[in-house]
Amino acid sequence: MEESPGPRLAVIAGPTGVGKTAVAVALAKRTPIEVINADSRQVYRGMDAATGKPTLEERGAVVHHLIDVVDPDERYQAARFRTDAAALVEEIRARGALPVVVGGTGLYIRALIRGLDPAPPADPAFRRELTALAAREGRTALHRRLAREAPAVARRLHPNDEVRVVRALEIVRAGGGAVLEPGRWWSESGPYDVAYLGLTADRAALAGRLHARAAAFVAAGLRAEVQALLARGYDLALPSLSSIGYREFVRVERRELTPEEALRLMQRDTVRYAKRQWTWFAREPRIEWIDVDRAGGIEGVGETIALKLKRGGWIE
Repeated sequence: MEESPGPRLAVIAGPTGVGKTAVAVALAKRTPIEVINADSRQVYRGMDAATGKPTLEERGAVVHHLIDVVDPDERYQAARFRTDAAALVEEIRARGALPVVVGGTGLYIRALIRGLDPAPPADPAFRRELTALAAREGRTALHRRLAREAPAVARRLHPNDEVRVVRALEIVRAGGGAVLEPGRWWSESGPYDVAYLGLTADRAALAGRLHARAAAFVAAGLRAEVQALLARGYDLALPSLSSIGYREFVRVERRELTPEEALRLMQRDTVRYAKRQWTWFAREPRIEWIDVDRAGGIEGVGETIALKLKRGGWIE
């Protein structure tokens, strides 16, 4: 773990469903920490069934910040996360605890620990045009357009990742394409001394767990939650409702899919999302990977991280 002169914090990252929250709870048994959520969907109030938020028991075991902070129709992006999380780092350290950033949204984590290059502002009129195109011809039409205008960027984005594809088209249109180039999204160093831990597991085994987890989300009332969100008047095109699980069951309410078809798509896309997360975090220069099963499960990982933090001077 390479030292820098800034304040110390830890990061626990990795693919969805690998056990990041449970590991943070295990770590909290061994040293005083507070968790800063770095999951882009857990920030939304009223979206609980398919976002994997910490349970009440887990929140009772360790303080979690930046969960349920905005409504589904509010924008919450990496720049806002960085501002909120940076303030929390100082507050947590002032209380004598170690700030631990926990989540799978790599852009949020990168924004905090190294920052992002400035990008052009949002263009609401252009976004409406792109949203209409996606509604008419599907998300892949947006990706094809990006492939024509910025092929290298399109190759890094999944065709179904509408939010990022739209943002990339917006940046390219505004002449800010350099912001999208690899190596231009962040600085090589940042303001913090970071212990960056990545959790991993056997991919086939994790895929099986993700299938079961998606089924559990549905059984826990995902469809009813989507119905409640729509009844409150939230726009179907909101980025919050485009996340995995919600977008499929929005289509159920539109009678485009059966619940069984929605679950199959949800399971498939969750596994694909986990693969993209592995790819993202594998590019982080200082991440140290820990295999959850080889380390002895959740408690074993908690102990492993505590020892790493102690050896590195992050905790006493």
